[in-house]
Amino acid sequence: MEHQIKDRNGAVVISFEGDVDLQSSPQAREALLECVSRNRPVLVDLSRVNYIDSSGIASLVESLQSARKRGSELVLVAVSETAMRVFKLARLETVFTIFETLDEALAKTGNPT
Repeated sequence: MEHQIKDRNGAVVISFEGDVDLQSSPQAREALLECVSRNRPVLVDLSRVNYIDSSGIASLVESLQSARKRGSELVLVAVSETAMRVFKLARLETVFTIFETLDEALAKTGNPT
């Protein structure tokens, strides 16, 4: 798994690529929580995620809870088809706010492009 963090229009955009699994989820968790600690909207781009398991999902849920406790938001962007199947299986597509595009997420989180 690779990840990249960028600041964009007042939001923090973190993009993951590859597999977010038991081996890589500790790194994903650390990166997500660091982004949340900035107290700005966090947009998690999952468009290039090939596979995500329960440990990756747990890292996202923990980060979402942390963002909410801080009064911030964490949203998912462009969730890949394979990752979306896992979210739907776990019925988490209703827990997370999910946007189809980064531009849409930026506009809806109060950070227009």
